[in-house]
Amino acid sequence: MKILHTADLHIGNRLHEQSQAEEQQLTLDWMIDLVQKEKIDVVLISGDVFDTAQPSGQNLKMYYKFLTDLVRTDCKKVIITGGNHDGASVLNAPKELLSFLDVTVVGKISENVEEEVFDFEINGEKVVIAAVPFLRDQDIRKATSGQQFDHIGDRFKEALIEHYQKVGEVCEKKADDKSFVIGMGHLFAIGGETSTSESERSVYVGGLGDIGADDFPKVFDYTALGHLHRSQKVKYDHIRYSGSPYILSFSEIHHKKEVIILSTKAKDFKLERVSVPVFRTIKKIKGNLDECLTELTSIATLNHQLTPWIEVVVADVKAGENPIHEIYKHIEELDVEVLKIGIHKELENRKVERVQLSELEDLTPEETFLELCQLRNLDLDDDPNMKDAFYEIYNKVKERS
Repeated sequence: MKILHTADLHIGNRLHEQSQAEEQQLTLDWMIDLVQKEKIDVVLISGDVFDTAQPSGQNLKMYYKFLTDLVRTDCKKVIITGGNHDGASVLNAPKELLSFLDVTVVGKISENVEEEVFDFEINGEKVVIAAVPFLRDQDIRKATSGQQFDHIGDRFKEALIEHYQKVGEVCEKKADDKSFVIGMGHLFAIGGETSTSESERSVYVGGLGDIGADDFPKVFDYTALGHLHRSQKVKYDHIRYSGSPYILSFSEIHHKKEVIILSTKAKDFKLERVSVPVFRTIKKIKGNLDECLTELTSIATLNHQLTPWIEVVVADVKAGENPIHEIYKHIEELDVEVLKIGIHKELENRKVERVQLSELEDLTPEETFLELCQLRNLDLDDDPNMKDAFYEIYNKVKERS
């Protein structure tokens, strides 16, 4: 059996207010071709199908086209779980209809964990899949109602481990000694590498509810994770994030974007990491004004399927220079778009250099909070409850937005 693992499509994502619909569509089309070429039997999407809980009509159309194209291939099963960015009701709305097309959707956890576990047979190979979606704050509170914890993060960790234990027990009942068992999840697993992208940050209070590789059920032969955008393993080769299939922020420009293909035979599997083509160059350049202008010209002269998007950081600004004006004037005739310009200056009375941000919106909420604490001389190590309180409020606001 051949299984494709991907996650974090973030359909509808905008990079500095620029729609990424073009590269998203090209990547999804490439993935359809890959499924057909490699004769993929099962496709797993581990959360964050959409970038927002209420995707636009165009974003829904892209999603449904992708599913329609998938079922027209030789793929036998598609299993999709909800992520922290997804609206569970949006994902679940067409689930009954999609089930007739062998597309299974689990937008949120169920009171009956058996509804998250699926078993089937393809080409004589048996597989059991625990399709665990993102556990939201209300799910955590309900699961731990009446229990007392010394630390707020302990409640989150306990609920996550308990839920995976329950689905693991269901998997053990459904599997035999030749079944290949897969666990899906959308969370931050301790040991995974993040970028500075806000959407990758710990989805639980201060990161204190995150679980480690050894907390997943031992019955899982492979754990297909989503949430972190860098393709990577978590301690063991069989516990992996596929990563997002395209760049979603400038913090990801050095990521190698991939999808994972598993070839299974009973309990054994071979893993292949398949690189995703780059349809749009997204790059960050830094130097003095002349160096930045030269590199912009160089980038523009290369062949590109889509117009390159660039972030420019200008250092060593000379008296009388107007970098922002000069850069935008320079690129008027070039096939390149500059989405952000930063000015690198030496701050007075400071020993370190910092990038001067022109807008407060360039800071994430977490960075703003930490900056404020630093200005007020507040030591979060001395008062960890303050940091916990921030993340609890922040996660609630994100869920409601």
